[in-house]
Amino acid sequence: MKNISTLFALYLLAFTLQAQQFNEATIRKHIKILASDSLQGRGTGTEGERMAATYIENEFKKLKLKSTGKSKNYLQTFEFKSGAHGEGAPGTAHNIVAYLNNKAANTIIIGAHYDHLGIGEFGNSLDANPAGKIHNGADDNASGVAGVLELARYFSSNKVKEKNNFLFLCFSGEELGLYGSKYFTENPTINLEQVNYMINMDMIGRLDPQTNTVVVNGTGTSPVWEPLLKKLETETLKIKTDSSGIGPSDHTSFYLKNIPVLHFFTGAHGDYHKPTDDWDKINYAGQVNVLNLIAEVINSLDKEPKLTFLTTKAKPMASRSAFKVTLGVMPSYTSEGDGVKVDGVTEGRPGQKAGIQTGDIIIQMGDLTIKDIQDYMGALGKFDKGQTIPVKLKRGTEVITLSVTF
Repeated sequence: MKNISTLFALYLLAFTLQAQQFNEATIRKHIKILASDSLQGRGTGTEGERMAATYIENEFKKLKLKSTGKSKNYLQTFEFKSGAHGEGAPGTAHNIVAYLNNKAANTIIIGAHYDHLGIGEFGNSLDANPAGKIHNGADDNASGVAGVLELARYFSSNKVKEKNNFLFLCFSGEELGLYGSKYFTENPTINLEQVNYMINMDMIGRLDPQTNTVVVNGTGTSPVWEPLLKKLETETLKIKTDSSGIGPSDHTSFYLKNIPVLHFFTGAHGDYHKPTDDWDKINYAGQVNVLNLIAEVINSLDKEPKLTFLTTKAKPMASRSAFKVTLGVMPSYTSEGDGVKVDGVTEGRPGQKAGIQTGDIIIQMGDLTIKDIQDYMGALGKFDKGQTIPVKLKRGTEVITLSVTF
């Protein structure tokens, strides 16, 4: 009986330690600072972006992480052109790169972008009148950066020497077209041949308590991903997977270098790319669950050989910078079945003007059949401003067609 009681106590202790390895209060602190008005929306190349970079650097310094490459600090500087399509003025931005050296043969990259939309000057806000409004980007993507900082803290202080090194990366320029991650993969500070896999976190702060579903993209990039994630799925955190290694976030840049990737994403919402994406709307307990899952993925694979890379068959998803037009709706990334469910509609945008409503399911745009989010994203790159197209959608039991002018 004593042995049973001891084993049960050890089990409870292990469970408690696992539950406490990521801290809601710490995550909230990071997001409140990064998504504060004082950072003016962290637009690429702005003073607010530099303030965010300094905060991230200081957090890496506290953890005594190392710099890589030729730089004596954590910054990797790159040039870019502003505007949602890269047609604007030139500027300078920074990736932040920190290294945990476990003297291992291979390295795991854990990344997230830290830039956002500034004060609406970059042309990719979904607000009806964005100019001059601070877009704080709490979920997109202060949540992902907080995830990087928490995982960096966990792996640098867990008193375990993993069989992999870790590179913690915070990218700028993602909102303009994956600029920072593209630059890093073309100018890496470590040997990319030694990268085991890349974990990307983009918008992990709004786990829906009704579905408790996290979307994990890139599961077709290595044969281990699908069976492992199926094993790790629980009643409190459901997992919806997509095989494609290409999507509108920074993991794409690494997939294109033949590196296995996973992208964690808790889904779209009505505050996406609007000034209302603020820290007080984050599901902090949900984000802890997502980080626990990511840590379990990494720990489960730590003693395994370097992952095998697979090319995915899924068609490429258009990047945000490739969109010529917008419906002004928020597509669901967690809905099941054919078509794309509308989670939100922006007032004054083409979709709202045409009569699209929250809950509608888009099944066709022009002559293009919309079966999933990839079809929808790709379609946005096919139409031009001023063009009028029919949009077919399901509304309840009805199928209706609306005329949309971009």
